[in-house]
Amino acid sequence: MNTELIEKVEKIVGETNRFIKMDEQGCTSEVHQIITNNGSYVLKSSFKEKYKEWLKTEALVLEKLNNNNQIPVPKYYGFFEEKIGSHLIMSFEDGITLTSALNQAKSTTEKKSLIRCFGQFLHHFHKKKQLQYFRRENNWLEERLAKAQSYVENGQTEGNLELLNQLKSDKPIPVQQTMIHGDCTTDNVLVINGKVKLFIDVSGMTVGDPRYDESLAIGKFINNPAYIHAFYEGYRRYKVTKEELRYFEGLYEFF
Repeated sequence: MNTELIEKVEKIVGETNRFIKMDEQGCTSEVHQIITNNGSYVLKSSFKEKYKEWLKTEALVLEKLNNNNQIPVPKYYGFFEEKIGSHLIMSFEDGITLTSALNQAKSTTEKKSLIRCFGQFLHHFHKKKQLQYFRRENNWLEERLAKAQSYVENGQTEGNLELLNQLKSDKPIPVQQTMIHGDCTTDNVLVINGKVKLFIDVSGMTVGDPRYDESLAIGKFINNPAYIHAFYEGYRRYKVTKEELRYFEGLYEFF
């Protein structure tokens, strides 16, 4: 941690004592816990252009949600950009990802309880009133496909042009748009005291197609009927078809 970066962090959170690199790291960023006399914070840093763009968007989302108690996310404290990287400071939340909680669970019953809670958490989120800040004039799916096109053209994605053209020509029938997380995997929700309580990595949060969230949510246990059943005991709005699931998993390959 260089001196210049520490100075910029301390302008936001005050004098720091330690920076602890956190074990659960995404492929898009480096994450540190900041220890101060006044409490703990999280410093999230990105260095590639694509991921710096995502981090800036996440900062804007968190800042807009600071005064909204309806959507559980970390509290925003600050964001700044340097030549080589961008940095977001937010609250430290004392929980673990659902992925880790499932790995640590001691029984199938405990795992199903966590997955059921995940379904309930997402169900209630999709039922929330659309926030004005996230409403859009353009179609969410069309925007995602256009962004995927730019990633393909610039070599910034694992998705290929053949898949993209297939997604463009085989779009699912539109449904009522809702608030969505936009990257709703088990890696991006936190379990606190045994319950799924908080969204993290919210750069994709917007108004969009709830089937995208739903498809990503069940992706890691799609071949386990008992876990799928537990999820839908909690998530009661709609059940994606196999065709919809394949479509949105294909879209996710670009992001």
